[in-house]
Amino acid sequence: MNNIEFHNPEYLFLLILIPILIAWYVWKRKKYFATLQISSVAAFSNMKPTFKVWARHILFIIRMLALILLIIVMARPQSSNSWKNISTKGIDIILDMDISGSMLAQDFKPNRLEAAKEVAIKFINGRPNDRVGLVVFSGESFTQCPLTTDHASVINLMKDIKSGMIEDGTAIGEGLANGIRRLKDSPAKSKVIILLTDGINNMGAIDPLTAAEIAKTFNIRIYTIGIGSRGMAPYPIQTPFGMQYQQMKVEIDETLLQRISDETGGKYFRATNKKKLEDIYKEIDKLEKSKIKIKEYRKKNDEYLWWGIIAILLLTIEGILRYTVFRSIT
Repeated sequence: MNNIEFHNPEYLFLLILIPILIAWYVWKRKKYFATLQISSVAAFSNMKPTFKVWARHILFIIRMLALILLIIVMARPQSSNSWKNISTKGIDIILDMDISGSMLAQDFKPNRLEAAKEVAIKFINGRPNDRVGLVVFSGESFTQCPLTTDHASVINLMKDIKSGMIEDGTAIGEGLANGIRRLKDSPAKSKVIILLTDGINNMGAIDPLTAAEIAKTFNIRIYTIGIGSRGMAPYPIQTPFGMQYQQMKVEIDETLLQRISDETGGKYFRATNKKKLEDIYKEIDKLEKSKIKIKEYRKKNDEYLWWGIIAILLLTIEGILRYTVFRSIT
Protein backbone atom coordinates (compact mmCIF):
# COMPACT_ATOMS: atom_id res chain seq x y z
CA MET A 1 0.00 0.00 0.00
CA ASN A 2 3.04 2.32 -0.17
CA ASN A 3 2.45 5.34 -2.41
CA ILE A 4 -1.20 4.32 -2.91
CA GLU A 5 -3.89 6.98 -3.11
CA PHE A 6 -7.52 6.92 -4.30
CA HIS A 7 -8.92 8.80 -7.29
CA ASN A 8 -12.50 8.57 -5.91
CA PRO A 9 -12.03 8.30 -2.13
CA GLU A 10 -15.68 9.23 -1.47
CA TYR A 11 -16.69 5.67 -2.38
CA LEU A 12 -14.81 4.42 0.68
CA PHE A 13 -17.71 5.72 2.77
CA LEU A 14 -19.63 2.71 1.46
CA LEU A 15 -17.52 0.60 3.83
CA ILE A 16 -19.94 1.81 6.52
CA LEU A 17 -22.40 -0.72 5.03
CA ILE A 18 -20.22 -3.65 6.11
CA PRO A 19 -20.98 -3.54 9.88
CA ILE A 20 -24.68 -2.88 9.02
CA LEU A 21 -24.81 -5.99 6.81
CA ILE A 22 -23.06 -8.05 9.49
CA ALA A 23 -25.62 -6.94 12.06
CA TRP A 24 -28.48 -7.75 9.65
CA TYR A 25 -26.97 -11.22 9.00
CA VAL A 26 -26.74 -12.01 12.70
CA TRP A 27 -30.32 -10.87 13.29
CA LYS A 28 -31.60 -12.84 10.29
CA ARG A 29 -29.84 -16.06 11.32
CA LYS A 30 -31.78 -16.10 14.61
CA LYS A 31 -35.02 -16.79 12.68
CA TYR A 32 -33.52 -19.98 11.20
CA PHE A 33 -33.60 -21.80 14.53
CA ALA A 34 -36.86 -23.79 15.02
CA THR A 35 -38.55 -23.81 18.39
CA LEU A 36 -39.75 -27.03 19.96
CA GLN A 37 -41.24 -27.48 23.41
CA ILE A 38 -39.88 -30.52 25.23
CA SER A 39 -39.79 -31.48 28.87
CA SER A 40 -35.99 -31.74 29.06
CA VAL A 41 -32.89 -30.96 26.95
CA ALA A 42 -30.65 -33.27 28.93
CA ALA A 43 -30.45 -35.75 26.06
CA PHE A 44 -28.84 -33.08 23.87
CA SER A 45 -26.40 -31.66 26.44
CA ASN A 46 -23.38 -33.60 25.13
CA MET A 47 -24.01 -32.84 21.48
CA LYS A 48 -21.53 -30.45 19.85
CA PRO A 49 -22.14 -28.39 16.72
CA THR A 50 -20.79 -30.10 13.59
CA PHE A 51 -18.44 -28.45 11.13
CA LYS A 52 -21.33 -27.67 8.81
CA VAL A 53 -23.05 -25.67 11.52
CA TRP A 54 -20.07 -23.30 11.66
CA ALA A 55 -19.22 -23.57 7.99
CA ARG A 56 -22.53 -22.07 6.94
CA HIS A 57 -21.07 -18.64 7.81
CA ILE A 58 -18.24 -18.99 5.28
CA LEU A 59 -20.44 -17.89 2.39
CA PHE A 60 -21.36 -14.65 4.13
CA ILE A 61 -17.71 -13.93 5.03
CA ILE A 62 -16.62 -14.50 1.41
CA ARG A 63 -19.41 -12.22 0.18
CA MET A 64 -18.40 -9.44 2.59
CA LEU A 65 -14.75 -9.67 1.55
CA ALA A 66 -15.79 -9.45 -2.12
CA LEU A 67 -17.97 -6.41 -1.36
CA ILE A 68 -15.08 -4.67 0.43
CA LEU A 69 -12.81 -5.28 -2.55
CA LEU A 70 -15.46 -4.00 -5.00
CA ILE A 71 -15.82 -0.79 -2.98
CA ILE A 72 -12.03 -0.35 -3.13
CA VAL A 73 -12.17 -0.88 -6.91
CA MET A 74 -14.84 1.85 -7.18
CA ALA A 75 -12.54 4.21 -5.25
CA ARG A 76 -9.83 3.61 -7.91
CA PRO A 77 -6.59 2.99 -6.01
CA GLN A 78 -3.60 4.51 -7.80
CA SER A 79 0.15 4.35 -7.30
CA SER A 80 2.23 7.42 -8.03
CA ASN A 81 5.85 7.81 -9.00
CA SER A 82 7.02 11.31 -8.16
CA TRP A 83 10.26 13.16 -8.59
CA LYS A 84 11.33 16.68 -7.75
CA ASN A 85 13.24 19.23 -9.73
CA ILE A 86 14.94 21.55 -7.23
CA SER A 87 16.44 24.84 -8.32
CA THR A 88 18.35 26.73 -5.67
CA LYS A 89 19.10 30.41 -5.44
CA GLY A 90 21.93 29.97 -2.99
CA ILE A 91 23.98 32.33 -0.89
CA ASP A 92 27.77 32.58 -1.05
CA ILE A 93 29.25 33.00 2.43
CA ILE A 94 32.83 33.75 3.43
CA LEU A 95 33.72 33.10 7.05
CA ASP A 96 36.45 35.65 7.82
CA MET A 97 38.13 34.59 11.06
CA ASP A 98 40.71 36.31 13.25
CA ILE A 99 43.44 33.85 14.34
CA SER A 100 45.72 36.29 16.18
CA GLY A 101 47.37 35.31 19.47
CA SER A 102 44.66 37.05 21.51
CA MET A 103 42.14 34.53 20.17
CA LEU A 104 43.73 32.05 22.62
CA ALA A 105 42.31 34.05 25.55
CA GLN A 106 40.45 31.76 27.90
CA ASP A 107 37.32 33.78 28.64
CA PHE A 108 35.72 31.22 26.28
CA LYS A 109 36.33 27.53 26.88
CA PRO A 110 38.77 26.16 25.94
CA ASN A 111 39.62 29.48 24.25
CA ARG A 112 38.07 32.00 21.86
CA LEU A 113 39.45 30.39 18.71
CA GLU A 114 38.28 26.85 19.46
CA ALA A 115 34.86 28.08 20.58
CA ALA A 116 34.52 30.14 17.38
CA LYS A 117 35.50 27.16 15.23
CA GLU A 118 33.01 24.86 16.97
CA VAL A 119 30.10 27.29 16.53
CA ALA A 120 31.08 28.06 12.91
CA ILE A 121 31.07 24.33 12.07
CA LYS A 122 27.49 24.04 13.34
CA PHE A 123 26.57 27.03 11.18
CA ILE A 124 28.13 25.42 8.08
CA ASN A 125 26.24 22.17 8.68
CA GLY A 126 23.01 24.14 8.70
CA ARG A 127 23.62 25.66 5.23
CA PRO A 128 23.40 22.65 2.86
CA ASN A 129 22.38 24.71 -0.17
CA ASP A 130 25.02 27.45 0.07
CA ARG A 131 28.63 27.76 -1.02
CA VAL A 132 30.91 28.47 1.92
CA GLY A 133 34.52 29.66 1.96
CA LEU A 134 37.01 30.33 4.72
CA VAL A 135 39.45 33.24 5.09
CA VAL A 136 41.76 33.73 8.08
CA PHE A 137 43.74 36.77 9.15
CA SER A 138 45.97 38.12 11.87
CA GLY A 139 48.92 40.32 10.80
CA GLU A 140 48.15 39.27 7.20
CA SER A 141 45.48 37.21 5.51
CA PHE A 142 45.10 34.16 3.29
CA THR A 143 42.33 31.92 1.98
CA GLN A 144 42.05 28.69 3.92
CA CYS A 145 39.28 27.34 1.66
CA PRO A 146 37.70 28.88 -1.47
CA LEU A 147 33.93 28.92 -1.99
CA THR A 148 32.59 25.39 -2.27
CA THR A 149 29.53 23.26 -1.66
CA ASP A 150 31.82 20.53 -0.29
CA HIS A 151 31.11 21.41 3.32
CA ALA A 152 33.06 18.42 4.63
CA SER A 153 36.24 19.94 3.17
CA VAL A 154 35.45 23.35 4.67
CA ILE A 155 34.92 21.79 8.08
CA ASN A 156 38.15 19.76 7.90
CA LEU A 157 40.12 22.89 6.97
CA MET A 158 38.33 24.80 9.72
CA LYS A 159 39.54 22.25 12.25
CA ASP A 160 43.14 22.71 11.02
CA ILE A 161 43.16 26.44 11.84
CA LYS A 162 45.63 27.39 14.56
CA SER A 163 46.86 30.64 15.97
CA GLY A 164 50.43 31.36 14.83
CA MET A 165 49.93 30.06 11.29
CA ILE A 166 50.80 33.56 10.01
CA GLU A 167 52.36 36.74 11.41
CA ASP A 168 50.62 37.95 14.55
CA GLY A 169 48.58 41.14 14.67
CA THR A 170 45.07 42.24 13.65
CA ALA A 171 44.74 43.29 10.01
CA ILE A 172 40.96 43.58 9.68
CA GLY A 173 41.22 45.43 6.36
CA GLU A 174 43.38 42.67 4.86
CA GLY A 175 40.93 40.02 6.00
CA LEU A 176 38.02 41.89 4.45
CA ALA A 177 39.86 42.53 1.19
CA ASN A 178 40.68 38.83 0.86
CA GLY A 179 37.05 37.87 1.44
CA ILE A 180 35.88 40.46 -1.11
CA ARG A 181 38.24 39.02 -3.72
CA ARG A 182 36.60 35.65 -3.25
CA LEU A 183 33.08 37.03 -3.61
CA LYS A 184 33.24 39.91 -6.09
CA ASP A 185 32.77 37.76 -9.22
CA SER A 186 30.24 35.41 -7.66
CA PRO A 187 26.95 35.01 -9.58
CA ALA A 188 25.06 34.30 -6.35
CA LYS A 189 21.99 36.36 -5.59
CA SER A 190 23.30 37.12 -2.11
CA LYS A 191 26.94 37.49 -1.05
CA VAL A 192 27.90 37.61 2.60
CA ILE A 193 31.03 37.99 4.74
CA ILE A 194 30.91 37.04 8.42
CA LEU A 195 33.93 38.68 10.03
CA LEU A 196 34.89 37.61 13.55
CA THR A 197 37.61 39.39 15.53
CA ASP A 198 38.58 40.12 19.12
CA GLY A 199 40.83 43.14 18.71
CA ILE A 200 41.65 46.51 17.19
CA ASN A 201 42.94 46.95 13.64
CA ASN A 202 46.69 47.53 14.01
CA MET A 203 48.30 46.09 10.88
CA GLY A 204 47.83 45.88 7.12
CA ALA A 205 47.95 48.34 4.24
CA ILE A 206 44.18 48.33 3.61
CA ASP A 207 41.89 50.49 5.70
CA PRO A 208 38.88 48.45 6.96
CA LEU A 209 36.39 51.20 6.05
CA THR A 210 37.82 51.42 2.55
CA ALA A 211 37.37 47.66 2.26
CA ALA A 212 33.77 48.06 3.42
CA GLU A 213 33.12 50.64 0.70
CA ILE A 214 34.51 48.25 -1.91
CA ALA A 215 32.31 45.46 -0.55
CA LYS A 216 29.28 47.72 -0.94
CA THR A 217 30.04 48.30 -4.64
CA PHE A 218 29.97 44.53 -5.18
CA ASN A 219 26.73 44.13 -3.18
CA ILE A 220 28.51 42.18 -0.46
CA ARG A 221 26.88 42.32 2.96
CA ILE A 222 29.19 42.15 5.98
CA TYR A 223 28.17 40.85 9.39
CA THR A 224 30.76 41.63 12.06
CA ILE A 225 31.18 39.83 15.36
CA GLY A 226 33.25 41.12 18.26
CA ILE A 227 34.24 38.13 20.40
CA GLY A 228 35.39 38.56 23.99
CA SER A 229 34.00 39.08 27.47
CA ARG A 230 33.65 42.54 28.96
CA GLY A 231 36.23 43.80 31.41
CA MET A 232 39.26 41.57 32.02
CA ALA A 233 40.19 38.22 30.48
CA PRO A 234 43.10 35.74 30.79
CA TYR A 235 45.38 36.39 27.76
CA PRO A 236 48.35 34.17 26.80
CA ILE A 237 51.73 35.84 27.37
CA GLN A 238 55.02 34.33 26.19
CA THR A 239 57.59 34.43 29.02
CA PRO A 240 61.08 32.93 29.54
CA PHE A 241 59.29 30.22 31.51
CA GLY A 242 56.86 29.39 28.66
CA MET A 243 53.31 30.45 27.90
CA GLN A 244 51.49 31.93 30.86
CA TYR A 245 48.13 33.62 31.21
CA GLN A 246 47.66 37.13 32.54
CA GLN A 247 44.51 39.13 33.22
CA MET A 248 44.30 41.93 30.66
CA LYS A 249 41.61 44.36 29.56
CA VAL A 250 39.44 43.24 26.62
CA GLU A 251 39.64 45.83 23.84
CA ILE A 252 37.48 45.51 20.72
CA ASP A 253 36.94 48.36 18.26
CA GLU A 254 33.16 48.05 18.29
CA THR A 255 32.71 51.44 16.63
CA LEU A 256 34.72 50.30 13.60
CA LEU A 257 32.91 46.97 13.36
CA GLN A 258 29.55 48.74 13.61
CA ARG A 259 30.49 51.16 10.80
CA ILE A 260 31.64 48.30 8.55
CA SER A 261 28.32 46.51 8.96
CA ASP A 262 26.26 49.68 8.55
CA GLU A 263 28.13 50.58 5.36
CA THR A 264 27.25 47.26 3.71
CA GLY A 265 23.74 46.67 5.07
CA GLY A 266 24.88 44.04 7.55
CA LYS A 267 24.75 43.98 11.33
CA TYR A 268 27.21 44.09 14.24
CA PHE A 269 27.06 41.60 17.11
CA ARG A 270 28.96 41.28 20.38
CA ALA A 271 29.63 37.77 21.69
CA THR A 272 30.57 37.83 25.36
CA ASN A 273 30.27 34.06 25.82
CA LYS A 274 29.85 30.90 23.76
CA LYS A 275 26.06 30.79 24.18
CA LYS A 276 25.81 34.36 22.90
CA LEU A 277 28.04 33.45 19.94
CA GLU A 278 25.75 30.51 19.09
CA ASP A 279 22.71 32.82 19.23
CA ILE A 280 24.45 35.28 16.89
CA TYR A 281 25.08 32.61 14.26
CA LYS A 282 21.46 31.46 14.60
CA GLU A 283 20.28 35.02 13.98
CA ILE A 284 22.52 35.37 10.93
CA ASP A 285 21.20 32.01 9.74
CA LYS A 286 17.64 33.40 9.90
CA LEU A 287 18.60 36.65 8.17
CA GLU A 288 20.32 34.86 5.29
CA LYS A 289 18.09 32.06 4.02
CA SER A 290 18.46 30.33 0.66
CA LYS A 291 15.38 30.38 -1.55
CA ILE A 292 14.57 26.98 -2.99
CA LYS A 293 12.03 26.40 -5.74
CA ILE A 294 10.67 22.86 -5.96
CA LYS A 295 8.71 21.51 -8.92
CA GLU A 296 7.12 18.13 -8.29
CA TYR A 297 6.11 15.79 -11.10
CA ARG A 298 3.90 12.74 -10.70
CA LYS A 299 2.99 9.76 -12.86
CA LYS A 300 -0.08 7.85 -11.66
CA ASN A 301 -1.00 4.24 -12.46
CA ASP A 302 -4.35 2.60 -11.73
CA GLU A 303 -3.95 -0.31 -9.34
CA TYR A 304 -7.55 -1.57 -9.10
CA LEU A 305 -7.14 -4.52 -11.54
CA TRP A 306 -5.92 -7.06 -9.00
CA TRP A 307 -8.47 -5.92 -6.42
CA GLY A 308 -11.20 -6.52 -9.01
CA ILE A 309 -9.84 -9.92 -10.05
CA ILE A 310 -9.71 -11.09 -6.41
CA ALA A 311 -13.29 -9.81 -5.84
CA ILE A 312 -14.56 -11.74 -8.90
CA LEU A 313 -12.74 -14.91 -7.76
CA LEU A 314 -14.32 -14.62 -4.31
CA LEU A 315 -17.80 -14.19 -5.80
CA THR A 316 -17.19 -17.18 -8.08
CA ILE A 317 -16.06 -19.32 -5.16
CA GLU A 318 -19.06 -18.19 -3.13
CA GLY A 319 -21.45 -19.15 -5.96
CA ILE A 320 -19.86 -22.58 -6.44
CA LEU A 321 -19.96 -23.37 -2.72
CA ARG A 322 -23.54 -22.14 -2.39
CA TYR A 323 -24.85 -24.57 -5.01
CA THR A 324 -22.58 -27.52 -4.16
CA VAL A 325 -21.05 -28.04 -0.71
CA PHE A 326 -23.46 -25.83 1.24
CA ARG A 327 -26.57 -26.31 -0.83
CA SER A 328 -28.35 -28.38 1.77
CA ILE A 329 -27.78 -25.97 4.65
CA THR A 330 -28.57 -22.61 3.05
